[in-house]
Amino acid sequence: MKHLKIGFIGAGNMARSIIGGLIEQGVPASNLRASDPSEECLQQLALLGPVVTSVENREAVQGSDVVVLAVKPQVMNAVTSDIREAVDAQGALVISIAAGITLSSLEAGLGTGTPIVRCMPNTPALLRSGATALYANSAAAAEQRELAEAILAAVGSVCWVEEESMLDAVTALSGSGPAYFFLFMEAMSAAGEQLGLDAETSRSLAIQTGLGACQMAAEGEVELEELRRRVTSPGGTTAAALQSFEEADLRGTIESAMRAAAARAAEMARDMG
Repeated sequence: MKHLKIGFIGAGNMARSIIGGLIEQGVPASNLRASDPSEECLQQLALLGPVVTSVENREAVQGSDVVVLAVKPQVMNAVTSDIREAVDAQGALVISIAAGITLSSLEAGLGTGTPIVRCMPNTPALLRSGATALYANSAAAAEQRELAEAILAAVGSVCWVEEESMLDAVTALSGSGPAYFFLFMEAMSAAGEQLGLDAETSRSLAIQTGLGACQMAAEGEVELEELRRRVTSPGGTTAAALQSFEEADLRGTIESAMRAAAARAAEMARDMG
């Protein structure tokens, strides 16, 4: 990784987060380059170290072993058309973190022989606490897959899916998932106020409770169901709350919401393709 040259097309929040994570892992900032039409974005990126920056996409590709596409889906066709020759000449691995852009669309823009890994990160990656799923095309060799995994691991945990269509489920689960937790904490905070707590105390307790519960789930080897049982005393307060959730079919509501998100992800991919 320390000898790797990585070019980023797009220098927005997610690109800056990955670049920051790579630098923290020991990748020299001088080995990283990025392009963006916004001088402000490039200036913010320069605060991380001597990253080579440019407003020209092809300059970020030249000399790069890996090219990370961190642009909005709406401009992807123009970007791939712009860098196609440079990517081909460099023989670079391409990693796309653009939501909804399928491998077939990327291959149409970059060429079918281009090794490509498509990724679905989520916003906690901005705090190096992300969850990213990856899927590679057949042109990506095993060592290139490992390389993509190492790069995305700079901002959190990574996993591979067996089929590209599974990225729609990933979008519904971890991609959109942070908003579900925010909504749940928002509702808990509001309910705490209704029960008599002041706003600041209620918000603080809701957030810390969510943080603590997630840490218990992440750091232990205990199944989620068992963790829930350990907090739930028969006939106690937690049991009363959970019974209310079951009567309201909370599980079914969550499943319906995630199915809606997955269907929308698939629909958006078809529209963009």
